Amino acid sequence: MKLSTRTRYGMRAILELAENHGKGALRLKTIARHQELSVKYLEQLMAILKSAGIVRSVRGPKGGYALAKSPGQIRVSDCFICLEGPVITTECVEDDSYCARAEDCVTRQVWAQVQKAVMDVLCSMTLQNLADMASSDKDPDYQI
Repeated sequence: MKLSTRTRYGMRAILELAENHGKGALRLKTIARHQELSVKYLEQLMAILKSAGIVRSVRGPKGGYALAKSPGQIRVSDCFICLEGPVITTECVEDDSYCARAEDCVTRQVWAQVQKAVMDVLCSMTLQNLADMASSDKDPDYQI
């Protein structure tokens, strides 16, 4: 499974918003500079995240983008699904009628477990967890 650039870059931008939560909105130029992203691409990502209710835009001289809720209320899975779409390892895991062998297929069981494990990790974490990890990144023994 390979994540799209949209997901990787989008999560970096969201993490920056989480780390700055409560300090006011961040301008796209600031996020783009810190994350080494193009402002144009970041605009597209923020539009997607805004339509999903994950971020909000703030107008005015101190405008920019901020999280729509506190970082502890936003699950990483919500951000991931917004940017990447649902986690699907194979078509047969989602739709057992996709393959006549689905019922007896051992490998299908493996792909289902992989899919569940990925979703379990994404659902178990909030943006606050990521922000805490980022601030503790110098401590290799830090755990959620």
